[in-house]
Amino acid sequence: MIKAAEAVLADALKLDVEARAELATELLASLDGPADPDAEAAWEAEIARRVAAIETGTVKLELWEDVKRRIEKDLLGR
Repeated sequence: MIKAAEAVLADALKLDVEARAELATELLASLDGPADPDAEAAWEAEIARRVAAIETGTVKLELWEDVKRRIEKDLLGR
């Protein structure tokens, strides 16, 4: 790490937890690059598609407890 970054880090670590979290969020967001201009419309279309599938009964819903149990079994071997 270069000295300038070390100095910024040292100053950042003096901040309270909330300020550090906000700073970390902003720093991570700066790595994402430009926002996709079509993303919001694509998500709206996907949400509408999923709601329609639920309303027409073409998709089978599962209880959270069952999904959680399956995930734990698959990932944790429980």
